[in-house]
Amino acid sequence: MAGPLYFETSYECPSHEVLAKAASIVRRGGLVVFPTDTLYGLGANPFSRDAVSRVYNIKGRSPRKPLPILLAESHHATMLVDAGKKFWALARLFWPGPLTIVAPPAPDAPEWLAGPEGIGVRLPDSPIARGLARLVGGAIVGTSANKSGMEPPRTAQEAMFMLGSTVEAYIDAGLTPLGKPSTVVRLLPDGRVSLIREGAIPGSKIEEALGEHLYTP
Repeated sequence: MAGPLYFETSYECPSHEVLAKAASIVRRGGLVVFPTDTLYGLGANPFSRDAVSRVYNIKGRSPRKPLPILLAESHHATMLVDAGKKFWALARLFWPGPLTIVAPPAPDAPEWLAGPEGIGVRLPDSPIARGLARLVGGAIVGTSANKSGMEPPRTAQEAMFMLGSTVEAYIDAGLTPLGKPSTVVRLLPDGRVSLIREGAIPGSKIEEALGEHLYTP
């Protein structure tokens, strides 16, 4: 069996041919490793239950932990989550960028994407990630390209060491700019914002921008 495809491209000005080939793989249910603004991500079609299941199996990730979804444009969030005023306030302040917002699922969102707390979505500051999401249909699974419990990769080589031939393709665009995971917040039913994970954006910066304290569970 042939090994995974390997593509090299510029991070800032990615090759359309590379993105088109990678997106075609994802649309068919394949998995592609690609760089985001934070870390290298493991991409899959979020609208394919089988593809999403493969991601869980390859990572060894608990199915109780929903996978983060990267968007092509901010309005694509409405395909997946119930985006209210607080959601758009956060999006205006921190998108595109390293903030994942967990919100209740939209009525037509795939049931296999939602966890007990909702679905996490993000608009990355990455031409490659957004380009792939656009060609896949507006959204792409963007979980870190590592085995669960291992250090998330900042280079394609680090991802290849962990995932090997379990995926169909790798896109190598060098070192990711931030090298830290996104910060994750959850919108609570009572209107508060809960800090789930502090990453590239400090919680204090979010509190300052919103003018309110974050709830820490």
